[in-house]
Amino acid sequence: MSDHKYTPAPTEPTLDCETTRTLPSRQAPAKPPLRVPLPLDLPILSSIRDRRIILASASPRRRQLLAQISLSNLSVIPSTVPEAFPKTLSPFEYVLQTATQKAMTVYSGQIDNPDGEPALVIAADTVVVSQGGQILEKPRSETDHISMLKGLRDSVSHKVYTAVVVMAPLASARDPGYALESTVEETTVKFGKDISDEMVLAYVRTREGADKAGGYGIQGIGAILVDKIDGSFDNVVGLPLRPTLALIEKVLRNDEELVDEFAEVEDEE
Repeated sequence: MSDHKYTPAPTEPTLDCETTRTLPSRQAPAKPPLRVPLPLDLPILSSIRDRRIILASASPRRRQLLAQISLSNLSVIPSTVPEAFPKTLSPFEYVLQTATQKAMTVYSGQIDNPDGEPALVIAADTVVVSQGGQILEKPRSETDHISMLKGLRDSVSHKVYTAVVVMAPLASARDPGYALESTVEETTVKFGKDISDEMVLAYVRTREGADKAGGYGIQGIGAILVDKIDGSFDNVVGLPLRPTLALIEKVLRNDEELVDEFAEVEDEE
């Protein structure tokens, strides 16, 4: 039975002024400053860095991953359309149709925005699929969460599929007025066979995986459950970076090629 109180872990509270006054006055030793890498200097990224880029997802993990390739100035506009595709679809088709719907919905809703049409819309969808082919949702309750993780532990392995869809408006007049490229990436994940029921319960009670399909986060405490993976790590987190960068380059290059093609035709006329 679903438990409506089953929620993710709360965010850490911010200390208020009254709290900080009660802290000891002794200062901690100064830590050396962190070395922040310089921005990724690729021409395709530099061409859009100051333009309007929309991430059609509320996932903070996807936003963090895009920041790693220097796409940090994003407008976050999640799709509000219910994800109602049938689970009878193959996992490949399910994630691809869901991600495409997210991208198309957000793009069509923002094309006439007073702030200007987006230079790029990036959407993604990730599912965890059991060895038996079942698409796993977010856990509905603590009991469901425990059962889900035990099932993943007791199976040989499971799959994680992420579909990425990238859209950009076309400068040319060619129908339909936008370029769209997509990909689906697959990663095989194997949980450790020595994971005890006690460890499963302890992890569940951190609530880290309560808001994640499959019930765990490989980039966090959930790493203690994972023995090995075959494929992209960031695909399991929720956004495979190298394929995403390739899609961005493809949609933008397609537009440049179409503009050049139209210019050649006009010159011939």
